[in-house]
Amino acid sequence: MTDPRTTPLHARHEALGASFTDFGGWLMPVRYSSDLAEHHAVRTTAGLFDISHMAEFFVSGEGAGAFLDYALAGRLSTLADDQAKYSLLLDVDGGIIDDVIVYRYHAERYMVVANAGNRDAVAPALLDRSLGFEVEVDDATERIALIAVQGPAAQAILAATAGVTGIRLPLDELRYYRMTHAEYAVAGADSVPVDIGRTGYTGEDGFELYLDASAAGALWDEVLAAGEPHGLVPAGLAARDTLRLEAGMPLYGHELSRDVVPAQAGLARVVAADKDDFVGRAGLSAVVASDAPVLVGLVSDGRRAGRAGYGVYDGDTRVGEITSGALSPTLGYPIAMAFVSPRASEPGTELTIDVRGTRILATVTALPFYRRAR
Repeated sequence: MTDPRTTPLHARHEALGASFTDFGGWLMPVRYSSDLAEHHAVRTTAGLFDISHMAEFFVSGEGAGAFLDYALAGRLSTLADDQAKYSLLLDVDGGIIDDVIVYRYHAERYMVVANAGNRDAVAPALLDRSLGFEVEVDDATERIALIAVQGPAAQAILAATAGVTGIRLPLDELRYYRMTHAEYAVAGADSVPVDIGRTGYTGEDGFELYLDASAAGALWDEVLAAGEPHGLVPAGLAARDTLRLEAGMPLYGHELSRDVVPAQAGLARVVAADKDDFVGRAGLSAVVASDAPVLVGLVSDGRRAGRAGYGVYDGDTRVGEITSGALSPTLGYPIAMAFVSPRASEPGTELTIDVRGTRILATVTALPFYRRAR
C-alpha cells in the first residue's frame, strides 16, 4: 500500500496544527481547531480550504467542444467563454463515474475538474473517448494547486489579497459559475496566472483559485493575512462535509456512484438527452425500474443524527438507507440524505431511521436543507 500524497500546502497545514485524514489517496486536513468553529466561520464570515487534491484536465484543440459533448452528459460546446458548468461522466450503462465542473476558456480550450479519488477512473475515460476527435487531453493535476475562499466575506478578502493584480473582470461583476483571470506576483519571482472561478461546495458565495503549485504557499499566506480582519479561518474536510450536506450537494461515493443513474440522484436536468450521441445515452434510454430508489432529504428532531449506512423504515419495512447525515451546525437539528423507495419519497412522508437500534422519526423534505440569503 502506498502512502497518501500531500498537497503543496502540507507544511502550512502542519504549522497551523491541522489534524489529517486520508481522503482519495491524499493526506488532507480534516480540521484545524474545531469542526463547528470552522463551519460557522464559513456561514458567517469566511473559510479557506486547500482543495489541491482535486484533479484538473485541460482539453485543447478544434474538436474540444464536440469531444466534451460526447464524453460527458451535458452540452458543453455551447458554454460562453469563461463560463463553467456542472456535468457528469457516465459509463456506458448510465452509471456515474464522476461528477465534474467544466470551465471554458475559449472554443478550443476547456478545463475539466474531477474528484481526487476518481482521477484514475476519469483520466483513462477521457483519453479513450478522445479517439477520433481533434483534441489533446492533458492531466495537469500535479502542476495545479487549488485554494477556495468561501463565505459572505469572500469577495472582500480576495479583493484585499496582496499580490493578486490585473483581475480582468471586477469581482462584483463576476457571476456565479463564471471565471475571470488575474496575476499573482510571488516575491522574488515572476508572476503566475491565476484563474478565479465563482463556484464552491459549501452553499455560500465564494471563489476557487487555480494557479501553479509552486506559488500556492505564498498565495495561501496572503489570503490568510487579508482575511484576518474579517474573521477568516482555515477550514478542513469535516466542515466542508457538513456545509455541503446542508446545501444538499452530493458527494461521490455516498450519493453518487456507478450504481446510480442521474435521475435517481435528482440530476436528470444535468443530462442533455437531446444530444445526438454521448457515452451513457444507451444506458439511460433503458427504462429505470419503477422501484429504483431515489435521493431525498430527511429531517429529524432531537440531537441524534442518522449516518451513512443506517436503515430507513416505513413501519417495519426497510425502504432505504442513509448516504450522508449529521447534526446540522447551522440549523440545529439532524439532517440526512438517503436513497429510499419512490413510494416513500414524497415530501412530508414520515419515516424512521434506525440509529443504533433506536428508531428516530424523520420527515422527507425537499433539498437543499439550507439556502443562503442573496
